[in-house]
Amino acid sequence: GGAIVWQQRYGQGSGRGGQWGAAIDGRQVYVGVNDFGSKAPGGIVAMTLATGEVKWRKAAEAPLCGAPGRDCSPSQGAAVTAIPGAVLSGSQDGGLRAYAAEDGSLLWQFDTRREFTTVNGVTAKGGSMDGPGPVVAGGLVFVNSGYGGLSGMPGNVLLVFGTD
Repeated sequence: GGAIVWQQRYGQGSGRGGQWGAAIDGRQVYVGVNDFGSKAPGGIVAMTLATGEVKWRKAAEAPLCGAPGRDCSPSQGAAVTAIPGAVLSGSQDGGLRAYAAEDGSLLWQFDTRREFTTVNGVTAKGGSMDGPGPVVAGGLVFVNSGYGGLSGMPGNVLLVFGTD
């Protein structure tokens, strides 16, 4: 009927809270925290879907890009993606990270801030990640890297991860 069942504050409430999208795995909802420009930007939160209770909260990792500033931030405002056992989150620092769905522990991270030779031989460059989140299909993870403008590190690469 449209009634509020629960609500939860998961960030500090800056102008850029966690704007691009949450993920749900049937029992929990996962939200990346942007809070760009605040004293403690970034992080990711898992809440119980039925009640909104915070199951775990993970602070941002140290920025891969160095000292925080306008173009280097640990903000995690990009849409997150839930897969069985993990949550994928891109960050303004250029990091793609996988967190354990159970407790938020960091499982894996990849620094996208570099040049890549693409399949057609053109050089592409990674940078900040904001906006769309990772897409998982056919056993592969697809993510774009490079998000500039008002803030962030521009780039132009689509990365595809698989298992060997």
